Amino acid sequence: MMSRFFDLPFYLKLTCSLITLIAIFYIAKVGQTIIVPFILGSLFALLLTPLSSWLERKIRIPRVVAALLSLFLFFSLIVGVFTLLGSQMTSLKQDLPAFEKQVVDGFDVIQNWVFETFHIDYSAQVGYINDTLSNSVGQGTAILGVALLSMSSTLILLIFTFFYTFFMLAYRGHIVRFLLLLNKENDHSIVLEIIFQVQYVVKKYLIGLFLQMIIVAILTFIALSIIGVKYSLMLAIFTGFFNVLPYIGIFLALLVISLITFATSSFLHVLFVILAIFIIHFFDSNFVVPKIVGSKVKVNSMVAMMAIFCGELLWGISGMFLAIPVLAIVKIVFDRIRPLKPWGFLLGEDDNKEQYEALKKEICATNESGKRK
Repeated sequence: MMSRFFDLPFYLKLTCSLITLIAIFYIAKVGQTIIVPFILGSLFALLLTPLSSWLERKIRIPRVVAALLSLFLFFSLIVGVFTLLGSQMTSLKQDLPAFEKQVVDGFDVIQNWVFETFHIDYSAQVGYINDTLSNSVGQGTAILGVALLSMSSTLILLIFTFFYTFFMLAYRGHIVRFLLLLNKENDHSIVLEIIFQVQYVVKKYLIGLFLQMIIVAILTFIALSIIGVKYSLMLAIFTGFFNVLPYIGIFLALLVISLITFATSSFLHVLFVILAIFIIHFFDSNFVVPKIVGSKVKVNSMVAMMAIFCGELLWGISGMFLAIPVLAIVKIVFDRIRPLKPWGFLLGEDDNKEQYEALKKEICATNESGKRK
């Protein structure tokens, strides 16, 4: 019996691949409201599976109760962190007069510079500003609508993520059996290997990500406390959260910290803050990420950057966060399916010579067997 009926020409294969990619990206964009919380819930379920299994095995409680208890503990931790952050932000309103004074002083400096450089008097500058503000008022309703839509989308994301996480925890055994029934019996070992490897990598990645957030937040808190920046705890928590976004998160955190430091302190403190944040980022990039976060996610930087950009285009901030774990899962699947192994090698690091030699031998053996047939 022939293993395959015919070979398609290269241009047909390329066309089918492009159509498939376009369909995947279109479905991902259109179904963002459903797909994003589903992926987040799946990742959280993989993270909480050991805790839920321990509660079932040691305390001998039903799986549904164990899933609910694990989910409650996890989200209680997240709510506690946001509550602490909110309490810090409420005290920030005491420095609103300082913010206003800095804005007024900066506006005066800009006015003087415009007058001295372009010889535009102060009344004309005020007229330009009034015209701009009057034009902007007409867009106020649209901006408010966008803000309300964003808040409602975030609430929907949290609710759907909660339910998806619970159902994935409660029905994880059912889902595994479904994946086994979906494949041939000879492939069950490969399916189980993919499932265990995905759970292991995602769990290690998320735990490493949380450890990275804690380490960066602690280092930032120590640095800001030594410099004497107000609200150092709040800014350190912000930095830990922003640092989750690869490559750009630390610069967003630096912008926020610099603005608040400038409004509550001096320009010299801003320079010290910039230096401290860059030192922390250097330590995080060269020691924390390779040892804690990236030790189990073997994807190269070029593909990771492309995945982050694509994730941002598709799903915004959520897509940037999901890009790396989704890419790691895709690589695990590619590495264990023979026709897709070259793509798995492309996603990996360049120094994996052993994988390259094994893949080359397997391709050569496959070509020889095809010639004999």
